[in-house]
Amino acid sequence: MLPTLRMEIRVSSHMDSRCRLSYLDSEASRPGYTSTANMVRDITRVDERAGAGDALDMLSLLFTAILMQDAAGNEFPSSEDLRLAARVFGLEFEESEAEQMRGSVTRRLGDLEQLRNVAIAWDEPFSLGFDPLLPGVEAHSPVFEGVKVELVEGERPADLNDLAFADIPTLAHLVASRKVSCVELTELFLARLEAHDGKLNAVVTLTRERALKQAAALDAELAEGKWRGPLHGIPYGAKDLLSVQGHPTTWGARPFAEQVIDEDASVIQRLDAAGAVLVAKLSLGALAMGDEWFRGRTNNPWNLERGSSGSSAGSASATAAGLLPFAIGSETLGSIVSPSVRCGNTSLRPTFGRVARGGAMPLSWTMDKLGVLGTSAVDCTLVMDAIHGADGVDPDAVTRPFQASGAVDVSGWRVGYLPEGKQEREGYTETLAELEALGVELVPIELPDYPVWGMMLILMAEAACSFDELTRDGRDDQLVQQGDDAWPNLFRAARLIPAVEYVRASRLRTALCRDMDEVMRGVDLYVHPPHFGPSLGITNLTGHPCVTAPSATAREGRQPRTVCFAGKLHGDDMLLALVQAWQASTEHHLQRPAGF
Repeated sequence: MLPTLRMEIRVSSHMDSRCRLSYLDSEASRPGYTSTANMVRDITRVDERAGAGDALDMLSLLFTAILMQDAAGNEFPSSEDLRLAARVFGLEFEESEAEQMRGSVTRRLGDLEQLRNVAIAWDEPFSLGFDPLLPGVEAHSPVFEGVKVELVEGERPADLNDLAFADIPTLAHLVASRKVSCVELTELFLARLEAHDGKLNAVVTLTRERALKQAAALDAELAEGKWRGPLHGIPYGAKDLLSVQGHPTTWGARPFAEQVIDEDASVIQRLDAAGAVLVAKLSLGALAMGDEWFRGRTNNPWNLERGSSGSSAGSASATAAGLLPFAIGSETLGSIVSPSVRCGNTSLRPTFGRVARGGAMPLSWTMDKLGVLGTSAVDCTLVMDAIHGADGVDPDAVTRPFQASGAVDVSGWRVGYLPEGKQEREGYTETLAELEALGVELVPIELPDYPVWGMMLILMAEAACSFDELTRDGRDDQLVQQGDDAWPNLFRAARLIPAVEYVRASRLRTALCRDMDEVMRGVDLYVHPPHFGPSLGITNLTGHPCVTAPSATAREGRQPRTVCFAGKLHGDDMLLALVQAWQASTEHHLQRPAGF
């Protein structure tokens, strides 16, 4: 049977014609040719006894050569095309070198087309994983003497709205003692979300039916004497890049507004098992950038004229406004830290791999992390205790010891700091003094000097691959943001990142991990002003954990000043214990925005 020949001609804005040929009934193919003349010569030499399929195969290559010409009749790609393309990458090739490349490049265009014709599931893992624990790199294991997180006894308030900003130990006591039911608590926070979201625009979907059904079942368990732990009956929200069975998972982007991924993400399953009650899926900037999504901007509860920052926009905004006790967010490069700074949250971005990402939208396989946004370090500790560990789905997820401790005596701990930050960031010196009063030893440190922001081409290349089809089929035009620094343009620009430079940046990342390990060997953790120096970029590349927390009183009309604490790899528990001790000695984290 003769192979069916399908031909598509596309004229680009550069006035060159391209032909894409595929054989529907035959896998026959020929190497690429560098000139029309060569193909004509080979076609004329086809043996008369050869099959018709071979003849058509050779003829198709002639069609390719004819159609791959620009308006002036020059073959594409010409040696000058290749020399110009190389200059985009900062390379210079001789005319003879470029001419020699033409055959290989022409063949590679066919290779690329074959790759693009194979559909890949959105959740297919990346084969080149990242593990920050390189050979010889020190991994933290719990070495401090932890204490049990105690529930906070209290009475049922006359108005349940008085519980809006209560911490988890307080809510857990009320639930465990059956002074407040799981259904009542769920209805309280559903009502608060409905009452205030008009100001914040933080909710994508309320999961009302799921939440009330789950809360009723948890109340029934309590009646039978079964208590799952401190998260039993505690409502929460999840960033809408996490799949939830039976509900839309929009990724904040109009092209996916009706998408339903009919499974629960691993972190949702873990929280279900712990007894937490999902009441809402929360906004994120489209495809995890910023605070603009397909229904508008998510606002900062401290100043509604400003956005909440992103991309964990709704998670930060709703939690800071007392609409939820806690929320799950994600970070690739600042998406937990930045909205926490803007909204005044206490949040944890865990060590890379500590929280499994099964069912989460991939942006950068080697940099994405799931974490917790709340109002205190003790809340983050209790949630982290429930969600950490491998899931058998995320190839980069690991299970390591985690000590869910309350505030401990931190005297003698070595806490690093950035000396230059004392002069540059208001409130940083006060934080260092408060830590010193706890008995810690402050140690000046210097972070490794690397081209960190240049190395972010790792993120750009992986993100562009994750949303490759969106770029090629034109749906990127539906995204709200279309500026120079928005995803559609960044995805397109990332197509020009050479694979060689991606690998080079990855090797530099390995060296950075080793040098960062040397810095961390001298301290237990370090403290720094948010968005100061290269720390945010470094720790997202190396996978070190970070806690962001309010550090000083808010000025009128402004969010609280904040500070960041970065810990050792897998030292999330020690990091949270230190912040708990600091928060027990201060009241910065108790500040609340007006009007909620």
